[in-house]
Amino acid sequence: MKRRTGTRVPLSGKAAVAGLLSTALLLAGCGAGGRDDDDGDGEGGGASDTGVTADTITIGAHFPLTGVAAPGYSEIPTGVQAYFDYVNANGGVHGRKIEYVVKDDGYNPTNTSKVTNELVLQEEIFAMVGGLGTPTHSAVVDFLNDEGVPDLFVSSGSLMWGDDVESRPMTFGWQPDYEIEGKIIGQYVAENMPDAKVGLFLQDDDFGEDAEQGVRRYLDDQIVDVQRYTSGSTDVGPQIAGLQAAKADLVLSFNTPSYTALSQLVALKLGYEPEWFYSNVGSDPGLVGALLSEISEGAVAGGAAALDGVLTTEYIPGVDAPDDPWVQLWQKVWDEHGEKGELTNYRVYGMSHAYAFVQALQEAGEDLTREGLVEALESGSQDLEGPQLAPFRFTEDSHMGISGMQVVELKGGVGEALTPVLVSDIGDAEITEDTSGQAEDAPPESGVPE
Repeated sequence: MKRRTGTRVPLSGKAAVAGLLSTALLLAGCGAGGRDDDDGDGEGGGASDTGVTADTITIGAHFPLTGVAAPGYSEIPTGVQAYFDYVNANGGVHGRKIEYVVKDDGYNPTNTSKVTNELVLQEEIFAMVGGLGTPTHSAVVDFLNDEGVPDLFVSSGSLMWGDDVESRPMTFGWQPDYEIEGKIIGQYVAENMPDAKVGLFLQDDDFGEDAEQGVRRYLDDQIVDVQRYTSGSTDVGPQIAGLQAAKADLVLSFNTPSYTALSQLVALKLGYEPEWFYSNVGSDPGLVGALLSEISEGAVAGGAAALDGVLTTEYIPGVDAPDDPWVQLWQKVWDEHGEKGELTNYRVYGMSHAYAFVQALQEAGEDLTREGLVEALESGSQDLEGPQLAPFRFTEDSHMGISGMQVVELKGGVGEALTPVLVSDIGDAEITEDTSGQAEDAPPESGVPE
């Protein structure tokens, strides 16, 4: 089997200073009116819906560009912008260039509501693409649907983005949801560690709740303790001590990278040495290594090897796989159109969902409408190529995102595959090995979906 290594869901950022964690810690993740018609001679024809002209498509997104959440998170839209610039330089989509408007919400739901109103009512965007965060995007998801704005590829694994199509027909997830990740992790442990005493370390919101629901389908009898933390609190000592007292020798953690670092530091202080299995959300080796070094003031060595031996999951290739053809494409895109700095897993994440959006635009055709875009995704998701290891699940009845992932062990910052790509769906859907061939897809030579 070809090994694919990859990005963890980027729902936290690299600390700018050692005091970041004591200031604030992040949660998991995350139209009215119309433009005047333009009947110019662009290949795309005249305007066909809000945010569309003869030669442009205007879309929007909300991200924390400033504040404590900005490090890391703010890199995602730079990756998106670089890929859209690449597509625009290669002729755009049906002759139209993509204009990308990003608003800063500071990872505050109140701000998210404000900037989303601006994007929809003032900027008159055609679609929201990749809005980040569960608590932030949940504040605007119903507004976007009420306004008939396509709300695509939310940067969060919450079930709410794709499990209720009737109530939210315009919203689509992108990454695997937390429940199927919990199921895949639970099955792996049940089959390979049947004697393990399992503890759960969970973020106390739908991130942890959805994941626990998936895990318990396979591990209910092995779980000896469940500890939950509230995002924003820096004291996880009682939770880790509770897991230690329960003699949990395997801890399944569904948390952001900040809490990966905190849990590791507290465990070291307590002399607690279980095996750790972190959700992809919290297992970016470079980020966690930097956090460990910073918040310990150098007492713990940082670097990508900081999580050696940790188990996790992945669903797209990342910067730890430089020979992967998709990563090579992203590197080319970044070299040609990126801002300062290096290609990171955050930027890879952004480019990956930008690629999916371009495919959706192409499928929707030249006479671009909001309803047509939604219909294109519902009818053609099995044909969507891209870096994702498993197919999307988009249908008329489900807007859930990527259907699977693989279990890996981190060594030297690189994920070494322990399973093939496994796919499932929410509820009691069986977990099976993916046979779609999706993981073997390579990008087109042009780098633009065909």
